[in-house]
Amino acid sequence: MDKSKSENAAILIIGNEILSGRTQDLNFSYIVRALSDYGVSVLECRTILDDKNEIISSINTLRKKYKYVFTTGGIGPTHDDITSESIAEAFGVKIETNEEAYNILESYYNKNNYKFNEVRQRMARIPIGAELIPNNISAAPGFKIDNVFVFAGIPRIMQSMLKESIKYIEPQKKINRANIQVKVPEGEIAKILEKIIKTYSDIDIGSYPFFDSKKDFGVNIELSSKNKLSLEKAISYLKVQLSEESIKYK
Repeated sequence: MDKSKSENAAILIIGNEILSGRTQDLNFSYIVRALSDYGVSVLECRTILDDKNEIISSINTLRKKYKYVFTTGGIGPTHDDITSESIAEAFGVKIETNEEAYNILESYYNKNNYKFNEVRQRMARIPIGAELIPNNISAAPGFKIDNVFVFAGIPRIMQSMLKESIKYIEPQKKINRANIQVKVPEGEIAKILEKIIKTYSDIDIGSYPFFDSKKDFGVNIELSSKNKLSLEKAISYLKVQLSEESIKYK
């Protein structure tokens, strides 16, 4: 496994409701921020339908390409919740009722005076060999199989599952970030950013133009690096360059 793979991850968002626009995804940015604290960068994100072939194909591609893969959505009790069985097929293993998951769910529904019916029992079906990920909100667990983490799509539940999964992440150097806002068109600072990149090879720089309702415009320059000292030097160098060009920033 090469170094880049060992430090990087992908996110697979599964759900027709996301692609149709009925539901706004809130999970991607949360996962990215959480992983960056452990030095793990998300290099790819896919949003796909609740389609078995799409899920299988995406999982088999991403799990070979990245150290970690995080999926959200499709592990509920309804007919279109096919993520678990699709991932089992991707790994070439059977899916069965997991006794531990079944007992957790049965206890939860009995405690809350709900019928633990056949539909709800579907959430206890887990690929053989997978390790359960606790769900401290609504009991139905996620699971981890090899380097793939399978979470619910509901943000609050996903966040709970991610918190339980951090123990599996091998910490790398934290990704340090900084932002500088420049009140000029992007074209006026392009050469300055090129200088920064050539001078500091371990710095990642992104430039993102903005416009607001007050007719204000400019560029947000985002810098990131695992080398904090290098980042600080790059920021100082950038501010000097901006000053020499008489460009306003804050």
